[in-house]
Amino acid sequence: MTLLPTLGLKPGHAGKVTVAGVADGFEAFVLSRIVAEAAADRPVLFIARDGQRLPAIRDALAFAAPDLPVLELPAWDCLPYDRVSPGADAAARRLDALAAMIALKKAPHRAVILATVNAVLQRIPPAETLEARLFAARPGNQVDMQALIERLQTSGFERVGTVRDVAEYAVRGGIVDLYAPGAPEPLRLDFFGDTLESIRAFDPATQRTTSQRAEMVLQPASEVTLTPEAISRFRRAYIEAFGAPSRDDALYAAISEGRRFAGMEHWLAFFHDGLETVFDYLPEGPVVFDALAHDALAERRGVIDDHYEARRNQSDGGGLADSTPYKPAPPDLLYLTAEEVAAAGSERLVCDLTPFDTPETAGRRIVNARSKAGRSFAAERADPSANVFDHAVRHIAGLRSAGRRVLVAGWTEGSLDRLGQILAEHGLGGLTRVHTIAEADRLAGGEAGAAVLPIETGFEAEGFALVCEQDILGDRLVRRSKRKRNADFITELSAISSGDIVVHADHGIGRFIGLKTIEAAGAPHDCLEIHYAGDGRLFLPVENIDLLSRYGSDAADTPLDRLGGGNWQARKAKLKKKLLEMAGQLIRIAAEREMRGAPAVRPPDGLYGEFAARFPYEETEDQQNAIDAVMGDLAAGRPMDRLVCGDVGFGKTEVALRAAFLAAMEGFQVAVVVPTTLLARQHFKTFSERFSGLPIRLRQASRLVGAKELAETKKGLADGTVDIVVGTHALLGASVHFKHLGLLIIDEEQHFGVKHKERLKDLKSDVHVLTLSATPIPRTLQLALTGVRELSLIATPPVDRMAVRTFISPFDPLVVRETLLRERYRGGQSFYVVPRISDLAEISEFLRESVPELKVATAHGQLPPGQLDDIMNAFYDGKYDVLLSTTIVESGLDIPTANTLIVHRADMFGLAQLYQLRGRVGRSKVRAYALFTLPANRALTANADRRLKVLQSLDTLGAGFQLASHDLDIRGAGNLLGEEQSGHIKEVGFELYQQMLEEAVAELRGAGETVDTGWSPQITVGTAVMIPEDYVPDLQLRLALYRRLAELETTEEIDAFGAELIDRFGPLPVEVQHLLKIVYIKALCRRANVAKLDAGPKGVVVQFRDNEFADPAGLVRFISEQGSLAKIRSDHSVVLSRDWPTAEKRLAGAAVVMTQLSRLADKAAA
Repeated sequence: MTLLPTLGLKPGHAGKVTVAGVADGFEAFVLSRIVAEAAADRPVLFIARDGQRLPAIRDALAFAAPDLPVLELPAWDCLPYDRVSPGADAAARRLDALAAMIALKKAPHRAVILATVNAVLQRIPPAETLEARLFAARPGNQVDMQALIERLQTSGFERVGTVRDVAEYAVRGGIVDLYAPGAPEPLRLDFFGDTLESIRAFDPATQRTTSQRAEMVLQPASEVTLTPEAISRFRRAYIEAFGAPSRDDALYAAISEGRRFAGMEHWLAFFHDGLETVFDYLPEGPVVFDALAHDALAERRGVIDDHYEARRNQSDGGGLADSTPYKPAPPDLLYLTAEEVAAAGSERLVCDLTPFDTPETAGRRIVNARSKAGRSFAAERADPSANVFDHAVRHIAGLRSAGRRVLVAGWTEGSLDRLGQILAEHGLGGLTRVHTIAEADRLAGGEAGAAVLPIETGFEAEGFALVCEQDILGDRLVRRSKRKRNADFITELSAISSGDIVVHADHGIGRFIGLKTIEAAGAPHDCLEIHYAGDGRLFLPVENIDLLSRYGSDAADTPLDRLGGGNWQARKAKLKKKLLEMAGQLIRIAAEREMRGAPAVRPPDGLYGEFAARFPYEETEDQQNAIDAVMGDLAAGRPMDRLVCGDVGFGKTEVALRAAFLAAMEGFQVAVVVPTTLLARQHFKTFSERFSGLPIRLRQASRLVGAKELAETKKGLADGTVDIVVGTHALLGASVHFKHLGLLIIDEEQHFGVKHKERLKDLKSDVHVLTLSATPIPRTLQLALTGVRELSLIATPPVDRMAVRTFISPFDPLVVRETLLRERYRGGQSFYVVPRISDLAEISEFLRESVPELKVATAHGQLPPGQLDDIMNAFYDGKYDVLLSTTIVESGLDIPTANTLIVHRADMFGLAQLYQLRGRVGRSKVRAYALFTLPANRALTANADRRLKVLQSLDTLGAGFQLASHDLDIRGAGNLLGEEQSGHIKEVGFELYQQMLEEAVAELRGAGETVDTGWSPQITVGTAVMIPEDYVPDLQLRLALYRRLAELETTEEIDAFGAELIDRFGPLPVEVQHLLKIVYIKALCRRANVAKLDAGPKGVVVQFRDNEFADPAGLVRFISEQGSLAKIRSDHSVVLSRDWPTAEKRLAGAAVVMTQLSRLADKAAA
């Protein structure tokens, strides 16, 4: 292959070789040559200096050597001697790689193992121990299900109700669901006795089967397996190392009982007789060190020793006292030294890569890969008068005329297409698409190709030159697709559990006790038992569960209603009246806006495209939809009122910029209102950069601006010479007048109080309003959900954003110190947030003692504005390492270098606050960390505990909207109009309030027929109606299924639900088949307005609700057609005589009768 240099290495040759001239980005190509020349049939170990480099090298290897198997061995993603265990995902990927390495050792062949310095330093469990824990099975095998469950438990799997993540398992009767490390999908094992009948893969989001599998291989989910031998080994080693354990030693106590303990992997050596190393797993084959990897090895080992010393000082009583003892195992038991790594490589070929040319030295061979860093167009990008694409095309043309082959690389297919089009417009045509290095080799000298290659920086090698997208465009335009989590898990959080306060649409507020099976019409029937005041009890049939709603979150002191008392109906009627008034006002406001008409704004040709092209990223799908929706609203000629709900940093500002551009170019004034001066400054900077070179005047109005300048701005707004103003509440003052305001943009609207909201509302009802928020306050969200405002959701994360790793732990000075120092060492800054100004002094003192090497700035909202801004500017410019502050940082600050957040007393913050705070970090490409500390030795309130659990489960990007809807429930929505905060929700509970409000709005909007949801047909067929406990043992899950059942309407939905049940739980028992039929009959009853249906062996009695039917004449016709088999009773119920001896016949017959009646009703309605 002529493109890559020949290095002249030989298989079987030991010794040290330095490969010089390996430019950044060229490593994978050199690695593929080393494998080709020196590996023979042995795997090659590549040691990268840090984990960030692995994905790019892996992807580049797929281009350079597509047939070469590649394994990744990651390190633990926690600190040495941490209090937390490695994340399930990292542990799973590690064990997957180790299992593959064991197989490689038995049958060696060419392969590349990509590891990091951290991973190589860690000792690992002996290969035979891991091999003994591997388990394989095929359908038809005899497998002891109980033994399998025990194996899962000891191997580190967690038992859950519904499997969604790696290392979880669930048991339901004869079905075991499990998500094994390394498996692309979770598996569902169906047992019949001890025979494994089938293995099916399923989708964790929908829980539906996707395919059949011929076999499964199960490896442990943790490097610590709690077998009885391992536990006794641990106890012996622990006592030998530290003496008799104290009574408060939680680790020793937990392991002795066979319970897993957070962070127990940091005593790995105590569970095994001896640990092995990566080199033991790979006894032969070359080792390749990344540039600077040796320095990183020594540095990392130093850090490990520091951690050990710090922990030891702490356990010896030095430093700050802490609640839980921590006795660290000596580092040599768990980690290698740099010398040991060097010794392990002495028997094999060791290649050190370096970008520099290196002189020959004794005992070391030098080979040269002859590549150098490519050209970066940073200077041209920064020069406003230069066009970077022209320069890039000129540079590529120069390389081609010198006879070089040139590859233009993009991160994704989409961005490569876009780049190719732009370069073609600037005169670079004829790019040939290539997918591998072999195809690139076929290009003639001087030809140019295009390839998808995720390399950060280009290079020039002897055979070819590579120009990367990032060289030309600066920041790259890529999104790695993420597995989407289903919104189901929020519904699971809000499921009803025993003891909850619930609201029954007819009987009011009661306490849910649990599911109870009672005899009804001679057959067992699952009912929900609800207790009311005065010892009243109600048994609600499960098929009518839709009459129940949750009361909301703060239900502890709610008085219960009396069964049969008139109080509830009176309250409900009063509230309905109130809600109708409220809805009336809301709709009046909305209608006035509709009637008023606002100027239609349309994009100017050409200019808009150029403005949009200044945005350095590819718009995400949701973002594009939001932009299109806003443009549609602006062009419609009616005042826009849109809420753009997008996660922190998901590109809401871009939506605002486009809207501002459109309005300003049409000659309207734009006001951007933000809650804080710092945010005003930041937005002003962003707007100024994007609008530079356009004929638009921007001004800033906040307390940071001098009085003279502010006066000029106000004058400019009044006489129309200022086009766009960015400011704080100052803009809402009575002294500010606009000449021609066309668009009002409100950012981070959760921070404006009611007074400001009122002023905003009055500002003008014929201006376009665009509201941006990550976690909208419940009231705004409620408005959007009830359909009074338009809502756009941006839930796709932007380019290459990583979710923030969130840890929740008791306050531990060492962990705090480590977290802050780790951020400092990777060149970043940290936020340290406290709940009250009074906590600042204590934490400031603690930081001074614990991390004297860091520069700490303290900020809070009561500082004089000038001083606060100076501190913030200095932090923004990187003059401080840590910003210690109150929640002032939560509003919209964008500091890309700040990637660690520590929250003191996290239990004192609200959910939305914690989420907003967490969104302040992780805005650049590096992994961000959030550490929520709790007071040691103090129990959390149930609510705080729940908030933190929700937050930890929302580790996916884009959870802001789900969170706001959750917060809406935890806090209630408040009154939508004006200042009277609502007691209404207290009266009927949150879900019912929401539902009644939607109905009131729909009723007044006259949106067709309003559906009254406050009733549910009662159906008696004398058959068992339930999901039996032995079919779905988990009560929570049964309840959730009942709730979903209540929402099913059509035959297709009911069939799909039945299919899902068969898939998840096995064949349907008769009771469940009957339940599904009853749900179908119930849907028909609703359409025909039937309140009660009683079917027995001799026929069926149908009672209409309020004795009304949509088509009375049709009903009379239907009855007369039946002849003597039908009659109407004096209470207006219809009796149809039939011969239905069995439950099946009664169900089928009732369905036929109800189908006929519902068709009559549908015809009349049409």
